[in-house]
Amino acid sequence: MKISSISVQARDKNRVNIRVDGSYKFSLSLNQLAELRLKTGQEISATELDLLQNESQFGKLYARAMEYCFARPRSQFEVRQYLRRKTMPRRGKTGELVPGVSQELVDRVFDKLIERRYVDDSKFVDYWLENRRLKKGASQRLLRSELMAKGVSTSLISEKLQQTDRSDVDEITKIIARKSRRYDSEDKLIAYLARQGFSYDVIKEALRSDTDLTS
Repeated sequence: MKISSISVQARDKNRVNIRVDGSYKFSLSLNQLAELRLKTGQEISATELDLLQNESQFGKLYARAMEYCFARPRSQFEVRQYLRRKTMPRRGKTGELVPGVSQELVDRVFDKLIERRYVDDSKFVDYWLENRRLKKGASQRLLRSELMAKGVSTSLISEKLQQTDRSDVDEITKIIARKSRRYDSEDKLIAYLARQGFSYDVIKEALRSDTDLTS
């Protein structure tokens, strides 16, 4: 078999279509094309064609995974779940069942993301804590619960929470300032604050301080 043409895709200038013996067989990124050193007229075997098609799948999955990671920082668990979904069969545009990618490809993509530090649980926790600080108040108990749901290890969560200068007293003050007018009784406000993970002692102290400031 012979590579009959290599042409840049119309919709994505960073990818090329590869035709073998006149028929389209697979596509590659420009980086992959350079790494594999393919050229028009090159002879390839059936085994080499299979390997190249596998590399094509890898490149596509890696590009999609990077887009997913760059949308916002992700935990390792989130990325694992995202990639796991790619192994499942799906319906094509005409309704046919399209098989998912292999677990081997998923593992390769994940390992490369880790190697390039596009996925880093330590950076993810820093992002999460800072994001929650900017958006609204949150108790350490709630933050711990959220991060555990993202698959972050309890030891890393504890380490990061110890390093932060945020406190439940400061955080609950933010929430009371935003939410107190929405509740027609203190009991309802207390119940809401408790659901946000604050202890009863912190809630009562914060409400007492708020009353002192407004009286």
